[in-house]
Parts: sequence; C-alpha cells; structure tokens
Amino acid sequence: MLTFIPTPIGNPQDITIRALNTFENISLFLCEDTRQTKRLLRILSERFDIPYPDSAEFLSFNEHNGKSRLEQIKERLNSETVAYLSDAGMPVISDPGQLLVEYCQEHNIVYDVLPGATAFATAYGASGFEEGHFSFHAFLPHKGSDRVKALSKALSSDENVILYESPHRLLKLLEEIHEMDPSRELFLAKELTKKFQSYYKGSVSTLFEQLQETQIKGEWVVIIKASTAKEQTLSYHDILSMDIQPKIKAKLLAKITNKSVKECYNALIESSNTAKI
Repeated sequence: MLTFIPTPIGNPQDITIRALNTFENISLFLCEDTRQTKRLLRILSERFDIPYPDSAEFLSFNEHNGKSRLEQIKERLNSETVAYLSDAGMPVISDPGQLLVEYCQEHNIVYDVLPGATAFATAYGASGFEEGHFSFHAFLPHKGSDRVKALSKALSSDENVILYESPHRLLKLLEEIHEMDPSRELFLAKELTKKFQSYYKGSVSTLFEQLQETQIKGEWVVIIKASTAKEQTLSYHDILSMDIQPKIKAKLLAKITNKSVKECYNALIESSNTAKI
C-alpha cells in the first residue's frame, strides 16, 4: 500500500497525529528530498517521542528521476508499506507525486492521501478576500513568453489567482504585474507558520515600493485579486455584420469556430455574407 503523507509547511507542530502514527509502519519512504525528510523525522522523533524509522529505506522521488524511480520500485508498492512525502505541505500538489497516483489508479494498487497543511489554502484564509472561489496556478514559468502568457492569463481571470513564488523572483513578479496593472490588489504571505511569518496586502505599486526595503528571504504565496474588467467578446453574428474585408472577417470567424480561415473565407464568398458557417 502507498500512503501520501502531508508534512508541515513550516511549524513542525502542524503535523497530524494520523501522520505520526503512520510513520512507524513505513518500510520505504519516497521523498522529494531524502535529506529534508530525514531531518523532519528526527525533529518529530525528538519532539513527540516517536521512534525514528531506522530500518526503513529512503529513496528520492522527484521531477528529475520520478519516471525511472517508479520503474525501479513499482513491484514494492503492492508488497510493502510505502510512503511518499514532499518537502512541505500536501503531497501531489505541485510536485511529482502525481506519477504515483496515476500508477496506482492504472494498476489497482491501494493508496491513501492523508489530509494536512497546505500553503495556498492557509494563505487564502488569511487574505480576507471575500470571494469563495479561486484558481491555483502554483509556480509560473521562470522566463520567456511562457511566463508572460501565464501571468497575462492570471491577471485576466475573473477569479482570485494563487501563485507560489521564490524569494529571488518575487520583486520581478511584482514589477511584471505593475507593468500590466499597477492598481491590482494583492495579498502576499511570507514563510507561513514559521517564526518570521508575515502578511502584506495592498496595490501592487504600494507593495513593490514597500518590499524594496523588506527582507525577501523565504517562500512566498501571492494572491492576485480577480480582474474587475469586463471582457468584451464578439459573437458569430457580430462578426458577420461587420463592414470589413472578407479575409479579415474570415480570420475572426476562424477564431470562434472549429473551421480554418480558408473554409470561413470560401463560405463567406459563396453565401455573400449571409450563410452560417
């Protein structure tokens, strides 16, 4: 059996009793980082007087070796008590544990996901944003057009958007948002549940100025307030009624249908702008 065990996102006391009890029976730990997992287990052993699993095996399972590691240990998932742990928070969310879930589902292997601390949910609860709906985007691409597209999508969303960001890219993110929408309201949470946990809320222009003089170290959760702009969309009939060249009209129609530009153009010519495409 495979058990996905949540770990504290900061404060070790956030571990659940159920997780502590589960640790005692594990023979194989699959870890995003074995060093981090061993360090956590030693801390928990000292603080909560639980035995450290000396006889258990620890193997890395991360974005770089996940597929090859799965081939190596897949037979053991049925015969042993196996656990998967991410470095912090709920496993499978924004980490390679999804490979293991899919494998268990495809091969009828019993698995369980224990509930526990999650950074994005904790930050959203602290944000004060009234809306009960949001979208979680995890980490944006680091650079290039993929990052621009992902951020543009987040800023145009009619839902609040939650992102994770590393300390060395936080100011860059705020600067990028400022260029697109300087008045956008944000909520930032730093080092959740740890000693230097901090919250920041305000417009991106205010926060960007404030954080120039602030210690940026630590992991950050960024919540972007939903866009209030109403998107203007053109319907099929709106485009047909436009007094524009057929080639341009065909390009617009192709964007809202499953047809090619050429198909749309030919239909426009044949129907004299009256037939439906």
